[in-house]
Amino acid sequence: MSAATTRSRTPDRLCAEAVDLARAAAEEVAAPGVIGEHVGLVSEGDRVVTHFFECKEPGYRGWRWATTVARASRAKVVTLDETVLLPGPDALLAPEWVPWSERLRPGDMGPGDLLPTDADDLRLEPGFSGEEEPPPNSAVSEEMAELVEAEDAEVAGGAPASLPVAPRRGSISAVAEELGMRRARVLSRYGLHVAADRWEEAYGPKTAMAQAAPATCLSCGFLNPIRGSLGQAFGVCANEFSPADGRVVSLAYGCGGHSEAAVMPKPPRPAPPVIDETKVEPFPLRPAPDSGSVSVTTDESAAELGHS
Repeated sequence: MSAATTRSRTPDRLCAEAVDLARAAAEEVAAPGVIGEHVGLVSEGDRVVTHFFECKEPGYRGWRWATTVARASRAKVVTLDETVLLPGPDALLAPEWVPWSERLRPGDMGPGDLLPTDADDLRLEPGFSGEEEPPPNSAVSEEMAELVEAEDAEVAGGAPASLPVAPRRGSISAVAEELGMRRARVLSRYGLHVAADRWEEAYGPKTAMAQAAPATCLSCGFLNPIRGSLGQAFGVCANEFSPADGRVVSLAYGCGGHSEAAVMPKPPRPAPPVIDETKVEPFPLRPAPDSGSVSVTTDESAAELGHS
């Protein structure tokens, strides 16, 4: 070990004793009453020492005010270099900065927000953008020319190579547009797998709703199938009473809103009444004249006396 290195690790005596000078400099820079006790010093080099003072300001737990002092060679006066606020070994620090692309979560986007996509995004792969389209006077395959002619396209007589302009119906861009492939980028196999895993985790066979369902979405009448390779495992729910309404669901998912889960019971048929209340029976308010033991006579004077 060289002598220079040994001297740099040994604090200079005059600089180490300049605690009052370092404290005064720290109190001048910091707010009043936030400079605490002297907690140590460290040698920065030949005749350069940094003094540390406790920081009492709220919100800066474990931070220290650092004042660096120095002394010129053969000089007896210690001078001030700088005063800064530095974190200590147990200081409360902000978390490490994370790029916005890694902080973004599903549902964070709002109206007007734009989400740029990286050029090397693994979820996408190049699609057909028209750059590989042949020149206007290049020849199209003979099989394509026969197909175009069979479909009554607007093609003049002769081979495509002899035409001034390539037939629009037989061009690569027209075929790509008809197949829905005329996009700059399309989903890659990795993008398909990531989307499938995300959808199956939210609405898949392992969810609590699917475990208690009477049947799967594969046999449900509210399932709207989708196109492409994902249609072999997923569909869109169209039941407004289902918790997955309007969501992409796995064919193995299910809920209580299955179209064939239960049959609506028929309305109960009431039993025949014990008393027929629909029939009206006459009830006399007075007894009939001929209901007694004496016959009725029209002549009151001839009527027998003593009858009840």
